[in-house]
Amino acid sequence: MKKTIITVVGRDTVGIIAKVCTYLADNSINILDISQTIVQDYFNMMMIVDMNQSTKPFQECKSELAKIGEEIGVIVKCQNEDIFNQMHRI
Repeated sequence: MKKTIITVVGRDTVGIIAKVCTYLADNSINILDISQTIVQDYFNMMMIVDMNQSTKPFQECKSELAKIGEEIGVIVKCQNEDIFNQMHRI
């Protein structure tokens, strides 16, 4: 399974989850786990997704999600699970 970690951070606004999740669904990317919090006016979401059935390659999805983030005023980052784990190990 090709797991990817997606993080979304920025000022809270209407439609953040809808935009990101619609993109994932439209590209056959399955959400395996999701955590979301709002602290004061700041939105933070972390998702683990399965990209095995994705209709697009990883780099294209990464770029398009970043662009969606720019459009709605948040930062969206995608990382391969292996790279994420290596970066965050103690």
